[in-house]
Amino acid sequence: MKPGIHPNYQKVVFMDVNSGYKFLSGSTKTSHETIEWEDGNTYPLIKVEISSDTHPFYTGKQKFAERGGRAERFMQKFNMKQK
Repeated sequence: MKPGIHPNYQKVVFMDVNSGYKFLSGSTKTSHETIEWEDGNTYPLIKVEISSDTHPFYTGKQKFAERGGRAERFMQKFNMKQK
């Protein structure tokens, strides 16, 4: 690899601002905020809106609309009965 053209890859702590869930990962992102992690080292802190802790797909709180298929909606719209 050419020296000097790649971003600095480092360990950072991501924190979900909605739940306070934190995890340590590697990233090229940087931050002015820092946090002391469980291992006693200080890492940059990156705040995120949604993580696996609060995302509806992972929490099981996803809303599904039971709309039916195209044919069923057509039949209901025009008050037709299926044979």
